[in-house]
Amino acid sequence: MEAQGRCLLLDERADGPRRDAPAQVVRSEDGGAVQGLDVAGLVRAASRYDCLLVVAHRVGDFVPPGAVLLEVHGTPRTAVDPRRLAGLVALGAERTVEQDPAFALRVLADIAARALSSAVNDPTTAVQVLNHIEAFLHAVGRSELRGRHVLAGPDGRPRAVVPGRGWEEYLELGVTEVREYGVGSLQVCRRLRALLDGLLAAVPDGRRPAVRRQLALLDDAVEREYPEGVRRMLARTGDRQGIGGGGSSPGDAPRPGGDA
Repeated sequence: MEAQGRCLLLDERADGPRRDAPAQVVRSEDGGAVQGLDVAGLVRAASRYDCLLVVAHRVGDFVPPGAVLLEVHGTPRTAVDPRRLAGLVALGAERTVEQDPAFALRVLADIAARALSSAVNDPTTAVQVLNHIEAFLHAVGRSELRGRHVLAGPDGRPRAVVPGRGWEEYLELGVTEVREYGVGSLQVCRRLRALLDGLLAAVPDGRRPAVRRQLALLDDAVEREYPEGVRRMLARTGDRQGIGGGGSSPGDAPRPGGDA
């Protein structure tokens, strides 16, 4: 979110600031992907109008023509200029990585999925991509993530609400399609398990249940794909190189209740 550092991020309660029906909505004239937000501009505008501006879509969403971009809550002290407010939400032909890190993760997952297609059949490339996905998820997994960002103006009052993205969404985006397309490769199964085991040891306690759910999904996929005991055991052994790395790395904590 552009210029977020110049705005005060409030510690909201579970239910966030009170949200009545909007007094006005700002709609998009043209469709497009939300490429970025001028967050500081939104806070300044809301302070000037003495209202609360709620962004209706996350960065990365495609917005059709005529869709709601912003909700105006409260009673503005002067007439709101919809065109000026709409200009604080940048729409474009496609997503970009500048304010949309999930798109960068989406691209990595696509590269891995393409490598695992029957036309290419290159699991080694998929394993190399998983290295980068793992680095991304470790960074995100230790970052502060919120479903909604509530930003205050100079007077300390909430002025803008911007939707965020949670840990489970990043995790699912990074591993789901690699698991679905790559379960038939021992190399991919082993590297993916090492990735998840490493995350389980590294992320805060509150984010570990999501990792355990992904490990359970991987277990289910392996059970279906490998009926033979020996191959199933190999597929359930984490290996940072996929094949040839000697099994689970010494630095990886064993998965609670699972294989070492």
